[in-house]
Amino acid sequence: MIKLPPSAKVNKFIAKTQFFNRLSLSSKIKQDFADKINRITWLYKLSENTIGISKTEEIEEIQIFEIDLKDKTIPKDILKIVDRSIPYPILYVLKFENQCMYAICSKIENPDNYYFSKWGERIDFDFAGIDMTRVYQKIIKKFISTVDLENHSFDAIIEKDEKIKMLQKDMTGLENKIRSEKQFNKKVNLNKIYLAKKEELHNLIKKG
Repeated sequence: MIKLPPSAKVNKFIAKTQFFNRLSLSSKIKQDFADKINRITWLYKLSENTIGISKTEEIEEIQIFEIDLKDKTIPKDILKIVDRSIPYPILYVLKFENQCMYAICSKIENPDNYYFSKWGERIDFDFAGIDMTRVYQKIIKKFISTVDLENHSFDAIIEKDEKIKMLQKDMTGLENKIRSEKQFNKKVNLNKIYLAKKEELHNLIKKG
């Protein structure tokens, strides 16, 4: 849930064309905006002026955008465009009919690494902190469940989570190859690689 003081509320509609004007976008991406998005609303602005928390060199502000979707497909290509257009981290509230989910890009560490909640998952965000960087880190941590958050630095948490994601991606790719491979010997070799990655993933998560 998002609980913020009235001073942080913006509640301003953002025209899709604003993103077209800021970046040189292909006709396909522009069409995606039209096909996938009903509207984009700037809900809140977290800054020194609005919530009284000091900015840092890394994080001056954090924005919260609500994106009303035309279907349940997650428009990651559009999120990337929005993030490229705005110099601050953005916490997204993605809505479809009466359901919602949350998303954020860890653009400080890796501009291609996105975190997503599940549809309908309740997350109680904590927007308190000694500075905006700490607030940003607390938001990111709400999306991570596979790493021990108490006994690792924030950088170590991000690094470990990315390793887990990469292993999971590799395993999915190997599963697809195993299913489609016709030659028995190749299938056996692929399965050995898959099992090795599965064990590596298990050990990584087990360590917390």
